Amino acid sequence: MNDPLKNTTEARIAVIGAGTMGNGIAQVCALAGRQVTLVDISDSALERGLATLSANLERQVKKGLIAEADRQAALARIHPQTHYGALAGSELVIEAATENLDLKRQILALIEEATESDALIASNTSSLSISELASVLGSPERFIGLHFFNPVPVMALVEVIRGLQTSEATHAKAVAFAEQVGKTAISVRNSPGFVVNRILCPMINEAIFVLQEGLASAQDIDTGMQLGCNQPIGPLALADLIGLDTLLAILETFYRDFGDPKYRPATLLKEMVAAGYLGRKSGRGFHVYA
Repeated sequence: MNDPLKNTTEARIAVIGAGTMGNGIAQVCALAGRQVTLVDISDSALERGLATLSANLERQVKKGLIAEADRQAALARIHPQTHYGALAGSELVIEAATENLDLKRQILALIEEATESDALIASNTSSLSISELASVLGSPERFIGLHFFNPVPVMALVEVIRGLQTSEATHAKAVAFAEQVGKTAISVRNSPGFVVNRILCPMINEAIFVLQEGLASAQDIDTGMQLGCNQPIGPLALADLIGLDTLLAILETFYRDFGDPKYRPATLLKEMVAAGYLGRKSGRGFHVYA
């Protein structure tokens, strides 16, 4: 199959947001040989993202997964910017901002204004409606969901989510792009949580209910699911990795959009987010991190 996106060093990908997901997406794109424009609101946000990205690449070198020359070449392909004018010439722009509908819609409108009419626009949303996000665009047919999983450099899957307005050509290009950067793509119909989070997040929420009811400790719940269900990481440790604020946002989306009480977030989850216990990124969640 011919590559719908140019597979050359001139082909430019842009990523909006240098946080956990954004810098991970930038990393895999750069390692795959793409020039990457990484956009965030401030130099300090970009510096934090690039520091994380650089440390992740260094870790891959130490593990023998990539060569030192690959690390240096990938870093050289990443171009940090604080303005949307830098998106000009991008073939694909991936929005990877916080899971907030209004914020994402504002960003998508800015992306469309700054890009050529044939550029693909994608969102890394983990739960929001692709069709609803696309409604802010003048050309919704070029919009699609590209849901990477955390940590992006390690996780092999990308959900490719088609909205009601997404064209066949956009879908084909998005699938090809995911494969170019070394991921396995699955095609998913637009629905809250798509496929993986639709199954995973209620399971994690139930583990939080079990902890909330005092049936077992956080460590014992995780150990039970690891050894009893052969999961590589327990559900509460996974919640800490995802971010409890992100998990809460996903569950609230499910609860609102499905109107089904089985998706109601556990009270303990809401209380922990309110207290700032967000998981690994804050140093404390269901477990404590150095």
